[in-house]
Order: sequence, then C-alpha cells, then structure tokens
Amino acid sequence: MKRRTIVLAILFVAVVAASLCYIYGSRNDAPYNIKNGMIHFAEPERAEGQTSMLGFAAEPIDTVRVGIIGIGQRGRGPLKRMSFIEGVKIVAICDRHQENLDKGQARLEKYGLPRADEYVGDEAWKELCQREDINLIYITTPWSLHTPMAVYAMEHGKHVAIEVPAATSVAECWQLVDTSERTRRHCMMLENCIYDHFELTTLNMAQQGLFGEIIHVEGGYIHALDKFWHLFDDNWRLKHNQSHDGDVYATHGLGPICYALNIHRGDRMTHLVAMDTNSWKGLELAKESLGTEEFANGDHTSTLIRTYKGKTIGLQHNVYNPRPYSRQYQLTGTKGFANKYPTPGIALEHESMADSGVVPNHEDLSSHKYLPQEAYDALIEKYRHPLQKELLEYALKVGGHGGMDFIMDYRLIYCLRNGLPLDQDVYDAAEWSCIGELSAASIQNNSMPVVFPDFTRGEWNKLKGHTFATK
Repeated sequence: MKRRTIVLAILFVAVVAASLCYIYGSRNDAPYNIKNGMIHFAEPERAEGQTSMLGFAAEPIDTVRVGIIGIGQRGRGPLKRMSFIEGVKIVAICDRHQENLDKGQARLEKYGLPRADEYVGDEAWKELCQREDINLIYITTPWSLHTPMAVYAMEHGKHVAIEVPAATSVAECWQLVDTSERTRRHCMMLENCIYDHFELTTLNMAQQGLFGEIIHVEGGYIHALDKFWHLFDDNWRLKHNQSHDGDVYATHGLGPICYALNIHRGDRMTHLVAMDTNSWKGLELAKESLGTEEFANGDHTSTLIRTYKGKTIGLQHNVYNPRPYSRQYQLTGTKGFANKYPTPGIALEHESMADSGVVPNHEDLSSHKYLPQEAYDALIEKYRHPLQKELLEYALKVGGHGGMDFIMDYRLIYCLRNGLPLDQDVYDAAEWSCIGELSAASIQNNSMPVVFPDFTRGEWNKLKGHTFATK
C-alpha cells in the first residue's frame, strides 16, 4: 500500500510538472523552466574547442569583397553607401525577385560601380555564401531568415553583418554565438542607431564622467508604420507581429543605452519584467490585411530591466498608434541627464557644468531644467565624438538616416580592413535581440521576471568599457 502511494505521488508530481510546462510554455517553444518565481532559459555550456569572441580581431582584409542578400527595402542602401568607402567591392547580390536585382544593378551603375553577379531564387543565397572570393555576407532579408543565413555564411568562412534584429528567439541567439565562436568569424548586427549624432556625443559625455554614475536609461521604438506595412514583401513584418508578442524590435532603443551602461563590458543585464496592452490597432490591421481575428502583439509593450550593478533600463515598443517617431533615449546620472526626444536636451548640476569647462555667460544654470541653448551648443561642440569629427560632414552628404547608416558601414569596412575588433560583437547581437522572446515569456506568465542568459558565459566583466577601435 505504501509503495502504491509513493507511485501515485510520483505520478501526480509528474502530471503537475507537465501541466506547468504546458501552461508556461513559450509560443516559440523555447526551453525554459520556472524556479523561485523566475523564468530561466537554457544556457548551454561552451563546446570544447570554442573560445570567446570578446575583443576578437580577424586578419586584415585589404579589399573587403561583399555579397549582399536581400536587395529590397533595406538592401539597396548599402549599394550606395559602399560606393563612397575605400577598400570595398560588391561582388554579388541576391534576392528572391529579379526586379529587385534589376533595381540594385541600376543603383550600382548610378554610383559608378561595376555590375555584380546575380543570384535569384529562394535558395540562391546558399550558392552565394559558398563562393570562395567573398569575405563578408551582408544580410537584409526578413527577420526569420537572419540567423539561418548568418550561420550558413559563417560555416562557409564568411564574416557576417545582419540587419536588426539578428535573431528572433533565444535559441537563435545561441546559434549565432556558438557559430561565431567556433568558426572565428565576426557576426555583427547592423544596429545603426549607436552612430546617431546625439547618442554618440552623449556617450562621449558619459564616458568622460560628465553625467556622473549612469543609474537609469530609457530606450524604445515608437514608430507608426501605417504607411510602411505594405512595403514588406508578402506582409512578412505584420505577419511576424501577428504571431509574436513582446518587444519584437528592441535594438534601436537598446543598443545606444547598452553602450552607455557598458553591458558585457563591466556590467550585464540580469532580469526583466514586461507587460503589454491589448491589441486594438494591431488586430484591426490583421483583420484588414491578413484576414485573421487574432493578433499576438499588444499595441504598446513596456519592459523594465535590471543590471548586475543595480541600474535599470526602461524600453517601449509601439508601431501601431499615431505617435511621433521616438527612440526614447534618456540617460539619467548622478550629476546630469540627457534626453533626445521630442527635442534634444541636457541638464547638469552646476558643479558638473563648471567642471566641464563650458561656462557661458548665463545667470541661471539650474539642473531643474534643460541647459539654455548657448550652454547646450557649447557642450555639444566640446564633447563631439571623435567619429563625428572624422565622418559627420561626409556622412551627411552620403545620407542614410541622417548619416548614421554610412558611419555604420564605414566602421564595419574600416575594422575589417585593419584587423580590428568590430564596434558590435556577437554578444551585442544576442543580448539586444533576445529581448523579443524574453519579454514575450514574461508577458505570457503575468509579467513574471525572466533571467537573462549570459551569452558571454561568465566573461561579461572581462572588458572594461566600450571602445571604437582604431589603428
């Protein structure tokens, strides 16, 4: 009888456990469990033979030979930008549609570049990646293809640059990390917002101590996409949002503030909580465009993150409602504050302003309000980032989101040509991309805290602060 009781108890526990796994299962089927009231995703051990990519520098490449996959909405931009960069050659282009390739070739001709070899079709990108004469694969395809293409390219000896987000699940993030570590190939996410003029300048200010200790930061992606949904081939972006909740597009807001906090360069994100609104506008779009009565992504998603050193990050995502464009971008420090949207502004305590050496003839320098224009302009000029001093004027002429796209491509090619660590490494790609599934897991479990995987595998404190490498 006692034995039967024990057996029944074991069966009961197993059933309960299975039920909990079902209840708490992710829509993306990612392996996680719940322990002490927190969601934990699996963190695989580093395989034998793999080594960290922190600070990794590959052998210099005199001429970077590029293959671009995806010549649609985002893919034609680099065709122009790279025509202004020394030491780069666009060897091949690939797309599902011949008309996009035709437009790409026309753009190459417009900017005085030779026609590239063409690859057309759903699987043609694999043939491109197999070419022996290509150093870099540049990926600007729908999100679901980013990781499979990047992994395949690295396995064929290519460095990769991937549009945002680099991955759509935690499992894909680990694939990128492990493949990059195993193949010793760079895997850079093309996060352009870290090169924004205000973000770069305030990063320089923060690194020089103007704001004191940075304690709280905010970022987001507020962008009504009403006029843009139809531009995504086969409505793939709306379809992704229809099937995924959480902050599916966090990298624009998160990237710059992670630099300011030295994430995996002295600090790390430890856990998050997230919640969202119901879907009103998203559901309306789904009914009109997709013929469905279901829409997973809430109209507005809010995520709060804490770091190992006790700092906090606030993120927002809203691509549905009629709000002015904003990436939120705020830095709060013990001695000062910076805010970009709706208008750039900086507030400093009086002592910090004096310490900066910028003391314009103004009677009221109060930290209770933004600096007056004269003081702001003087401060911006004094702390202008070295990359801006070198590239801003030229970048504005080339264009691409106010020049930041050009600086991004320029830095990618510059670092590859000079054998330097890239500005963004594979751990940035994983950390910034995993927000989608982590926030979804929290939302699906009544805003339960979710533990961040440590993609550096314990080495997040090895580097001290972010740097833009130069020769």
